Amino acid sequence: MHSIAGDSTKTRVLYALRGAGSGTAHDVAAALEISVPAARQHLLDLKNEGLLDAKVQRVNQRGRPQHVFRVSSKGEQHFPKRYAQLCTDILEHIEQVYGVGAVLSVLHSRNQTLLLQWQPRVQGSLEQRLMALLEILNELGYQASLQRLEGIWVLSQGNSPHLEVALEAVYESEADLYRQLLQAKVSRDTQTSPSVCCYLIEPVLPDN
Repeated sequence: MHSIAGDSTKTRVLYALRGAGSGTAHDVAAALEISVPAARQHLLDLKNEGLLDAKVQRVNQRGRPQHVFRVSSKGEQHFPKRYAQLCTDILEHIEQVYGVGAVLSVLHSRNQTLLLQWQPRVQGSLEQRLMALLEILNELGYQASLQRLEGIWVLSQGNSPHLEVALEAVYESEADLYRQLLQAKVSRDTQTSPSVCCYLIEPVLPDN
């Protein structure tokens, strides 16, 4: 499978289509000043990789139907996003203006909303609750996985938005959400790679 990594022309095709909203091979050829066959080949390669969506439609009343391409949701991942930086800036400004308590209050309120949404699905034994939480996180694109090491569960998140925000209060808020959902001891493993967010999860022992 062809990859657009290092292929400036295919990157330019994506940017051209994203800027225009959609386009045909003729549109792309004109925008990039390349031949129509070359544009068509780049478009087909990108479509085969899932980076473009295509549909056949009549571009004008007289012309015959043509393939019209637009950037797919997968293709959007190739464009830089600064949402995490915006989130960090907002939380830092809330702290500066209203104090750290305001940040914690915002995060707590968000946790309560997520609890209401997720708790009906997170039921049963600890293992069953973990599997349900894992399913929810992966539905949200967290690239989460579970391991069990000597009685301790390790929940890893390879695509957590918190990795980009990287504020300790956000990590602690997430850990607290998991404690409530799982009814277990949850602590963040800070010894792992900075590109992965890991939580150590242990059952709560009954009081003697």
